[in-house]
Amino acid sequence: MNRRWRHVALGIALLGLIVVIGSIGYVMLGFGVLDAVYQTVTTITTVGFREVEPLDRNGKVFTIVLILAGVGTALYTLTVLFELLVEGHVGRAVERRRMDKKIASLSGHVVVCGWGRVGRTIARELALGGKQVVVIDEDPDRLATVTAYPYVQGDASDDDVLRQAGIERASALVAAVSTDPANLFITLSGRSLRPDLFIVARAREESSVAKLERAGADRVVNPQEIGGARMAAFLVQPHVTEFLDVVMHDREIELRLEEIEVAPDSPLAGISISEAHVRDRTGALILAIREPGGDFITSPDARTQVRPGQVLIAIGTPAQLAALTEAATRATTGG
Repeated sequence: MNRRWRHVALGIALLGLIVVIGSIGYVMLGFGVLDAVYQTVTTITTVGFREVEPLDRNGKVFTIVLILAGVGTALYTLTVLFELLVEGHVGRAVERRRMDKKIASLSGHVVVCGWGRVGRTIARELALGGKQVVVIDEDPDRLATVTAYPYVQGDASDDDVLRQAGIERASALVAAVSTDPANLFITLSGRSLRPDLFIVARAREESSVAKLERAGADRVVNPQEIGGARMAAFLVQPHVTEFLDVVMHDREIELRLEEIEVAPDSPLAGISISEAHVRDRTGALILAIREPGGDFITSPDARTQVRPGQVLIAIGTPAQLAALTEAATRATTGG
């Protein structure tokens, strides 16, 4: 595209130069200034009006040279402009169709509304966690920087825009635009379209948290508050904070934190942690258990019974966590 614009600029500059040279030439042949400019323009555009003044031999030779140079330059400039116009419209249409087809093929993805610093971080972390992402933003300049994810340009509170992003098939919606009122409207729209959708909303002001929750947000996050608490934690408990930071965000180390839901037909269901031999069989360590109602059992002892619908919060290597996931989700096979 930049190359095309350079060609357009070059053509316009050459055309302007030819108009100036042609006008000066006709003035030297005895034309008035306005008549000289008029004669030059009608000549290089091949309009075909008669000469303003009779041309002698020198005037005819000059006009022939002006036609050859001017008409060629004018055609070149118009051709490049036309190509730029067609290329832009067709390119955008092709890109939009490709994007729509890609979004239509997605299911269980996360719709991230807002491509600012918060939105970019969310999308990156989701992608690292194996989630597919669709981005919505109104600013075309921001969307021009989106390279790894399909996107939709428009107002994220608009139902049609949310549908275009595949909200009917999405697993979650993130309202992360820069203002609380906008996030409120996005949350309301998302909840009205999908009552069962998991929605996370960003709040800048403390007073907005309750409003976003009433609007239907399952979780409300204040990035400024979390950022401040994290900075303070580095001063109060630096080693604990750094350990959690490494486990949650450093992809180069083996240790991970993961949540695993216990399936109804899991071999772990209905027996205690000690009877399941979780540590011996998988190597993973269960740090906490979340009950279906939302309460946590922290540091569960060996006698704690594992039940269907509970979520195990475990720590371990990817291989250990994969073994625990298999044990918690696969059905017991008969002998």
